[in-house]
Formats: sequence, C-alpha cells, structure tokens
Amino acid sequence: MAMEKQQTKKAKKGVVVSDKMDKTIVVEVTTLLTHKKYHKKYKDTKRYSVHDENNSYKVGDEVLFNECKPMSKSKKWIVVEQDK
Repeated sequence: MAMEKQQTKKAKKGVVVSDKMDKTIVVEVTTLLTHKKYHKKYKDTKRYSVHDENNSYKVGDEVLFNECKPMSKSKKWIVVEQDK
C-alpha cells in the first residue's frame, strides 16, 4: 500500500521586465504582505527567469507562468499564456 504523493504545479502572474536573452524572459512578481508585529502593509518583489520558446513576450506584458522541471541553473518556470 504505497500512497502516492500528488504534486501540484505552482502558478504565478507577473510583468515582463527583460526580454534580452534568447528563449528566456525575466518576470517580476509583486505581492502585498502584512508585517506580523506592526500590521503595516508592504510590497515584496521577486524576479523569475521564465522559459519563452518563441520569444513572443515583450517588456510590459503580463504573463501567467507555471513551475516545470529545471531547464538550467536559474530557469525553472515556463510561460503558460499572456494575461490581459
């Protein structure tokens, strides 16, 4: 009776900030967090290297991307679709 662990792929949404690499875009994700002690809201920004097979996304586009198997040292995400 081996119980299989079902993994769900993480999905994120962000804005393209760089498209200078071949088949790779840099996407910036901004989240609004609340400080535990002071209850003040602040923005946290993180950048992800995302695989873009056709080089179809440009700076300023909002994209939806999912987790995938590692393609390189820093690229572990793949574009799903352009968010409007």
